[in-house]
Amino acid sequence: MTRYKSVIFDVDSTLSGIEGIDWLAALRGPEMQAWSASLTERAMKGELPIEAVYEERMNAVRPSAREIEALGQEYVARIAPGAKKALAELRKKGVALVMVSGGLREAIIPLAREVGVSETALHAVSVYFDKDGEYAGFESTSPMTRQEGKRITVGKMGLSTPTLAVGDGMTDSEMKSVVTNFAAFTGFTRRQPVIERADFVVETFEQLTDLILR
Repeated sequence: MTRYKSVIFDVDSTLSGIEGIDWLAALRGPEMQAWSASLTERAMKGELPIEAVYEERMNAVRPSAREIEALGQEYVARIAPGAKKALAELRKKGVALVMVSGGLREAIIPLAREVGVSETALHAVSVYFDKDGEYAGFESTSPMTRQEGKRITVGKMGLSTPTLAVGDGMTDSEMKSVVTNFAAFTGFTRRQPVIERADFVVETFEQLTDLILR
């Protein structure tokens, strides 16, 4: 028996220790990195709705296909300690695993494969390229580009209950109304507004496994 039948994971600063858009922005120099990181932090604390900054950052960074591939490798290299083992154990126990992210799907797919989550259970924002591999836009209609996107998406999934959502940002805590419980993950960053909305606070994937399987 497990405490939860389905677990929904955030990606950036939860399953992996990076913020993908900030990593891409850093390729454009320290000024853009600082600008992007500031917007990320404000959005993740709930000071700005994510839709207020998403398009602006993408139009500024304009990642190429090669850079998205490199980001995919970085997601895997910076995987959270114990995450791969934890998700393997949850799968073995029959827990349904889902990934939801405002990050870029093509960059996250390698991480999903690494932790054994089906691509059909990965919900993120697609990025488009022209024939030369240069940036040609992003999936602006994706719910994940909006503050309540994760809540809306998860609410429509029909997951087996009880359900647990795990993440570090305010967009993750929005899921609280459509899941049984929400756990704030603090292994990479601690955001007090998120912690205050959480049912549980976990710092490691070992702690998370204990919470789910006890």
